[in-house]
Amino acid sequence: MLRVLAVDDEEPALEELLYLLGEDPRVGTVMPALEAAEALHRLTRAMEDGPGGAEAGRVDVVFLDINMPGLGGLELARLLHGFAAPPLIVFVTAHEDFAVRAFDLKAVDYLLKPLRKERFAEAVRRVAELTRAGQGPRPATGREAGHTPGDGVGGAYPGSAFGDQVPVELGGVTRFVPIADIAYAEAHGDYARLHTRRGSHLVRVPLSTLEDQWRSRGFVRIHRSHLVALGRIEELRLDGGNLTVRVGSRVLAVSRRNARELRDLLARQAKNTAGRAR
Repeated sequence: MLRVLAVDDEEPALEELLYLLGEDPRVGTVMPALEAAEALHRLTRAMEDGPGGAEAGRVDVVFLDINMPGLGGLELARLLHGFAAPPLIVFVTAHEDFAVRAFDLKAVDYLLKPLRKERFAEAVRRVAELTRAGQGPRPATGREAGHTPGDGVGGAYPGSAFGDQVPVELGGVTRFVPIADIAYAEAHGDYARLHTRRGSHLVRVPLSTLEDQWRSRGFVRIHRSHLVALGRIEELRLDGGNLTVRVGSRVLAVSRRNARELRDLLARQAKNTAGRAR
């Protein structure tokens, strides 16, 4: 059963949140807080319980409003990254403007008010699945510990907290697209469009964040507008001094700035493939 902390400075909104959480059979204990400072105090106390009381005092997820007086929801989420075992975060807000920043802060979901029961249940299901998979409150490791999104860590949304899949919205339903199915990603301002053989999906995350997170997965930036999976490049063409790559049926331009790195990576890949073939 999930242990939840619900945070909203408006009592009617908090009561609605508590009601929806109380109706979900996957939710056990629900703790309310009318301000971020109170929530931080509760979470700090839970983290200080120590090994003997960690299970009883743990918080699996925080359902968190964004616009609050004093310490806001985004600021609180940043502080939680410094915890030894930060809880999952679901933002609940009336504003669409903070979506990119929310997912950069490793948010599991971003719910818009007024809350819809089905959409809310989907967020709880997602939290429950991540918790069962051992991706709930856990020690931060490596570059995650104590860092904020501006340092290049990027955030868990496009492939860390969700393992090898990316959550995308399709007609109000969240689907999970395997990163291995993505051939390339295309920049759309603060968004990115992910292209697979079956179609494309727009996600609330900048291409630069995907570049940071997916470099180790074999993706390379070939242009300010495109991030490509090396294994999906079928042809490399040089025509009149202009370098392009073919990915499926698409021909994508390679900027001069990125051309050398791309050639080096493809040469290294070819060498490794030849070595394994011997």
